[in-house]
Amino acid sequence: MKPAPQKRRKRNLLRAEGVEYVDWKDTALLRKFLSDRGKIRARRITGLTPSEQKDVARAIKNAREMALLPYPVKKG
Repeated sequence: MKPAPQKRRKRNLLRAEGVEYVDWKDTALLRKFLSDRGKIRARRITGLTPSEQKDVARAIKNAREMALLPYPVKKG
C-alpha cells in the first residue's frame, strides 16, 4: 500500500518578497492577491497567515477606494 502524498505548503508571497508592511499604494504587490475578475484571493490559495490576510484585504479595499485597483466585475 502506497503512503498518501504529502501536501506542500503554499508559498507566502509577502515573506518571499520581503514585505514587512502592506502598503495600499503598492498596487503591483496587491494585484498578486486579486483574481482576474478583481476578487480577493482566499487565504488557502495565497498561503498567508490570518493577520497578513486581513492586512492585505484592508490594503486592497483602501486602494479600491482611491481608484488604484478595480472592484470585482459582475458576471453576466
